[in-house]
Amino acid sequence: MLGPVGISAKDTYNVTILGATGAVGRAMVQTLERRHFPVARLLLLASGKSAGTVLKFSGRDVPVIDAEEADFSGTDIALFSAGADVSRSYAGRMVSAGAVVIDNSSAYRMDEGVPLVVPEVNPES
Repeated sequence: MLGPVGISAKDTYNVTILGATGAVGRAMVQTLERRHFPVARLLLLASGKSAGTVLKFSGRDVPVIDAEEADFSGTDIALFSAGADVSRSYAGRMVSAGAVVIDNSSAYRMDEGVPLVVPEVNPES
């Protein structure tokens, strides 16, 4: 997780998924829906070649946007699953915009300033 540790409790959250069209990104979308996570706005990002793809979320069509062209201001929580290079490219910008970043890649695994959260190992994180 990158950014301020913890997030203020809200009724709904603006969520961004980077790598939304990959297998893990799609699973993230499905998990948010299945668990009825309180999403106010869902921003789906991917590479230019996947831009324009439409994914379903809570009965709505949500278009995938080219990450290079996206405005992710207002994002509360960003879920990354697009590989280490992409994570390194976008994490700082998302954190600067005020988001808490949860990254599924290896980009920050060895960074002592970034908590490595493994619920089975360190549930206090």
